[in-house]
Amino acid sequence: MLMHPPVMVLLLIAAVSAAAMLWSGVFAFGLLRHWNPALGTRQQIDLERRTQLVATVLAQVLVLQGFALLVMVYNADRTAPLLVGAMCAFGSFNASVYGFPALYAKLGLFFAAGTWLALHRVDLLAHDYPLTRRKYALLLTLVLPLALADAGLTLAYFTDLQPDTLTSCCGSAFHPERPGLAAEASSVDPRAALWALGIGLAIALGTGLMARYRAWLAVGYAAVSVAFFVVALVAVVAAVSVYVYESPHHHCPFCILKREYGYFGFALYIPLFGGASAGLASGVLSLRAPPSLQRLLPGHVARLRQGSMAGFVLFGLLCAGAVWQSGLRL
Repeated sequence: MLMHPPVMVLLLIAAVSAAAMLWSGVFAFGLLRHWNPALGTRQQIDLERRTQLVATVLAQVLVLQGFALLVMVYNADRTAPLLVGAMCAFGSFNASVYGFPALYAKLGLFFAAGTWLALHRVDLLAHDYPLTRRKYALLLTLVLPLALADAGLTLAYFTDLQPDTLTSCCGSAFHPERPGLAAEASSVDPRAALWALGIGLAIALGTGLMARYRAWLAVGYAAVSVAFFVVALVAVVAAVSVYVYESPHHHCPFCILKREYGYFGFALYIPLFGGASAGLASGVLSLRAPPSLQRLLPGHVARLRQGSMAGFVLFGLLCAGAVWQSGLRL
């Protein structure tokens, strides 16, 4: 195991998150069985008091997941020089069979945490806490399993990571002739990828603007956000990255996180991930609004959707700027 400070921080966050989720999960199981705001029993009053404590702890822990995701990618890039054959974060994750599963688990937990936090914030706006059952059901069915998977895979990844491990660099994995999703994404024509990105952005913005007039579009915006997120990642691999590197054969989505490229990847990914998370949360919140939130919920959902669209627009502008300023012409 490479015991760097970021590794210790990540292991600590994963362990604390898993422990907090297990504790909250036990409480959530009892709450889903006995929660009834219409009753004034001692049990109900006790549940209402305890849920404030549990939700506060959960909110603090889940906010850490965005920070943990950034630290994990940053640490992978910093440890690449210590691994044989690694050139960037891709090589670090590829150095262990648990590397990319750990990254995917953390990505899933990031999006699940964003949705739960949005539900929790809106739930506090109403006097009867109408989303309490919904948010604790989400905790048990999605957030808790992802938190446990994240903790287990993070520990397995860092335990399995050894300095003498031979790993492959991003250049070979993202070569169009290699099998796998990475090679398939890099084989997409750059112009087609940029056109798809522009059309996808227009669809996302159009859906977001029309969602205020059509309830089904408000829910559908979540699916549109996820679809645009996937299109955007493919465009980064197929087109944006080659313009940043000014090399038609360099498709790695991790190298743009490096210092020599001005940490451009962080500026690019943060609005994309934030926009997708806000868009997903806005769609989930639009499902069957409780009566006590009929007046308050639309404004909150609209702000989430606006934040999502702003993130997507910023991502699109950064991509356009990278292509415009590049010395590469395809």
